[in-house]
Amino acid sequence: MVWNRIHDAISGPPTLEGPSQLPTYFPVEPAGCEKHAEKLFACLANEATTKARDMEKMGYGKSYYEDVEKERVAKLQQQQPKKDDTTAAKIEDKADIDKSKLPSPNDNPLDECRLAIAYYKRCCDRELKKKKNLILTEPYRVQEEYRYKSKSG
Repeated sequence: MVWNRIHDAISGPPTLEGPSQLPTYFPVEPAGCEKHAEKLFACLANEATTKARDMEKMGYGKSYYEDVEKERVAKLQQQQPKKDDTTAAKIEDKADIDKSKLPSPNDNPLDECRLAIAYYKRCCDRELKKKKNLILTEPYRVQEEYRYKSKSG
């Protein structure tokens, strides 16, 4: 544990390559990473959520699922000739708003928590290999009565 802290201090802050996204094991909070997990959860609950809501208000919200995203884009293209972008028009009328703080269509709400994600990922990659945290990575089986029923048939 002490060696890892010395290594972290020497190596400096971690960096994320590519776009900001949560690791596949995300909601896990392994022993030894409580501090980094708390910071990440707080950032997601506050800054990232606020930015995502602002993007939704501006009409820039994107879905995680591709089929839902295709439907949303098609619906926006159908509605575009019918109505103007009234939100953008209202904002352009007001001169006291800082336009650099407004969301754009290509923004990623997780960019607000990029450093917290990097620290969380570095800590979890190290701590999940330890024996006390191995149970957190094991898959679990859902009983049949709790599974969703298929609509076909």
